[in-house]
Amino acid sequence: MNLDPQQLAALCAILRCGSFDGAAAELGLTQSAISQRLKTLETRVGAQLVHRGQPSTGTEAGLRLAAHGDQVALLEARLAEHFTALGPAPQTRLRLAVNADSLATWLPAALADIPGHLFDLVIDDQDAAHDRLMRGEVLGALTNRPKPLPGCEAIALGNLRYIATASPGFVARHFTQGVTPETISAAPMLRFDAKDRLQDQWIACHLGRTVPPPCHMIPSATGFVAATRLGIGWGLNPEVLVADDLATGALVPLLPDAALDTPLYWQSSRLLGAALGPVTRALRRSARRMLYPPG
Repeated sequence: MNLDPQQLAALCAILRCGSFDGAAAELGLTQSAISQRLKTLETRVGAQLVHRGQPSTGTEAGLRLAAHGDQVALLEARLAEHFTALGPAPQTRLRLAVNADSLATWLPAALADIPGHLFDLVIDDQDAAHDRLMRGEVLGALTNRPKPLPGCEAIALGNLRYIATASPGFVARHFTQGVTPETISAAPMLRFDAKDRLQDQWIACHLGRTVPPPCHMIPSATGFVAATRLGIGWGLNPEVLVADDLATGALVPLLPDAALDTPLYWQSSRLLGAALGPVTRALRRSARRMLYPPG
């Protein structure tokens, strides 16, 4: 199947901007031209690619096709590096699935070490990011799955260490009898989103039981720390984000020596292994500096 690169570019721009008007402005075209290119592409592949709305979002087929466009652009850019007659390699867009805590801690240093690219980061839990890679929506994913997905390679990066923390006032209100399955079942807990199971894992690991505390949803890594510091609830925070608070006593661990290490793996297509080589190397360098070694 031969796909028109201009039609693919229109699809990618719609999904990036969330609107046909935004895509038209980005590509220097009229909205009518964007609509026509998308319509022609949908007819070509025989599937709806965009949910028209505010914002416009991709269907499963649309997201997969947009990721294909990103893959082609990445391969062509790598090729241009070796053939000067093709002109300078353009900035290529890297759509990656990453977890919010990595983005708040060690990942920016890796991104800064990858020049010549534009980043399109999709925030997803490390337990679920691999699903986006399986569906072909992203070029690579940070995940906790050590087993390579079909057609992919998995590289162990290291462990992101979490500490179950709370404010001293919160501990005084809720844990006067100690941190037990009974007391924690009534203490408000923080959760990043519905996919976040870190707190549940910590309870099962360190208290030996599964209990369902009442919980707040706080979908922000920095907001999560702030909510913990203000005594809204208890939760697992990356050690690096709360080290100063623990040192000053603004936060305290719920239990001593009860960290939870979450392994992180970089999974990406073997087909794009060479093209994504600079990304993989940058991730590994940053991980070596800021994550605990893989166990």
